[in-house]
Amino acid sequence: MGFETILERGDPAVRGYLHRSSEMKDALVLTHGAGGNAKMGLLIALAEVFSASGIAVLRCDLPFRQERAFGPPRPGQAERDRAGLKNAVAYMRGLISRRVLLGGQSYGGRQATMLCAEQPELADGMLLLSYPLHAPGKPQQLRVQHFPELKIPCFFVQGTRDPFGTVEEIRAALKLIPGRTELLTVEDAGHDLGSKGKAKREELPGLVVSGFQKFLN
Repeated sequence: MGFETILERGDPAVRGYLHRSSEMKDALVLTHGAGGNAKMGLLIALAEVFSASGIAVLRCDLPFRQERAFGPPRPGQAERDRAGLKNAVAYMRGLISRRVLLGGQSYGGRQATMLCAEQPELADGMLLLSYPLHAPGKPQQLRVQHFPELKIPCFFVQGTRDPFGTVEEIRAALKLIPGRTELLTVEDAGHDLGSKGKAKREELPGLVVSGFQKFLN
């Protein structure tokens, strides 16, 4: 299934790739981690499966990635990245009249949770891939201060070998979220969820999409 490039005016701009669906039942804004962009293989694969199942997907570049092609976000850019996600959700709400979902991998997912903790009416559900619960080797410095404000359904996908958070740590953190949650674990996968290299898991996008749809319905 094809997609079209999106370049919306605004500040921050909405830039990315729109995978339309014949049914357009719901829509999902999906973004990347600190070291990636909207062209990441896992995001493309997920977008193709979602759109084939009736959910339109906008794979979008966060503002920090729009400004430079490489490197992580600089200190102080997170608020602007959240503003970019808010604009992307608004763009998708202009296309459909049903649910708009928000998700992302690692850093992008974390910013999405912070945004929805501040504005719970913004999205109707979240898809969180490899949530960066803490920096590798620093399990005492958890990034969960906003979790008690998350009131919308949140579906987490975590590899069992992710150095940013063990399955046990994620399960404990989910107890802080008052909204409905579910955790899908990916055996022997690291922070990339097995989406790279020789061990690439072709079945993963289908498992994530079917699991997320069942969770929402």
